[in-house]
Amino acid sequence: MTTAWSGNRRTKLRRPRPRGVWIASGIGVVLVLGTALGAFLPLVGFLGGVTATTSGLVPFPFVRVALVTIAGSLVVLALLVLAFTRRHTATAASAVVLAVLVAIAVTIVPIVLVAIGSADRAGDVWPIVTELWNRFTG
Repeated sequence: MTTAWSGNRRTKLRRPRPRGVWIASGIGVVLVLGTALGAFLPLVGFLGGVTATTSGLVPFPFVRVALVTIAGSLVVLALLVLAFTRRHTATAASAVVLAVLVAIAVTIVPIVLVAIGSADRAGDVWPIVTELWNRFTG
């Protein structure tokens, strides 16, 4: 018989995490960090450098890139935590795959935003070039 003072003497047996969960989670962390450090940061630095050297002719949408980076980082972190806390290897591996896919998507977003901004800017530049041409030619 248990009393209020003796506490719960029944221990709950929890299933230990399989080795596959730890392996999948570790691989996910390595892949996400590799994507961030090996692709995202150099790419953003390159695009920022291109914007600086072209005096803003190639626009870099800093606010949108920052918002996508923050939101993507939170989603990736949540998926990796989900992978670490699961007790089934398949669930952990699925969360890791989604985390890596989100990390890759966040890496691609700055390229797309700069391309869209450059296309818009090129559309704005062409009328200026034609107007200057008309002024010089008469």
